[in-house]
Amino acid sequence: MIKVIWGGLILVGIAVGIGTGRVEELSQTILGSAKDAAELALSMIGIYCLWMGLLRIAEKSGMIQAIARGSERLICKLFTGIRRGSEAVSLITLNLVANMLGMGNAATPFGLRAMAALQEQNPDKRRASDDMCLFIVINTASVQLLPLTIIAVRAAAGSSNPADIVLTAFLATLATAVFGVIGAKLCAGIGRRKT
Repeated sequence: MIKVIWGGLILVGIAVGIGTGRVEELSQTILGSAKDAAELALSMIGIYCLWMGLLRIAEKSGMIQAIARGSERLICKLFTGIRRGSEAVSLITLNLVANMLGMGNAATPFGLRAMAALQEQNPDKRRASDDMCLFIVINTASVQLLPLTIIAVRAAAGSSNPADIVLTAFLATLATAVFGVIGAKLCAGIGRRKT
């Protein structure tokens, strides 16, 4: 469906550009946007390579498992259906660490694996468990300790101090996460009472 929407928007934009006689501006905009997108992607590759490499080293060295063991009590308190010592705890930790560093794209593979691990522990395979719903809420809120992607975009755009947003982003995402977790827990409680 999204392909149809994007395709429609592009076709309408091209038709309006041709219909209003702005073919020259249209072609310059298309080429300029492609150039800007390529420059942005190249500027972010270095930051992503660095942090993905560090996360991989942390995972291989056992540091992530140590963090997972340290945070296991909190994670098991939040995700009440997770068994202690399960793979889901480590995967959720990896996902949360990547998200806290502002690397949403890097967190995606860990999030998918964590969701698969949560599904394995789900007694009703046809419906999302409360833990799965909570995981989605936490991922959507995504507490940002260091929003690297935004900092990289601001640096690529020529910001004089691209890290100015760190405290604001942290406070805003922390508040969102807290309210999201409270809302998810309330909804889970309401759902349990109805069944």
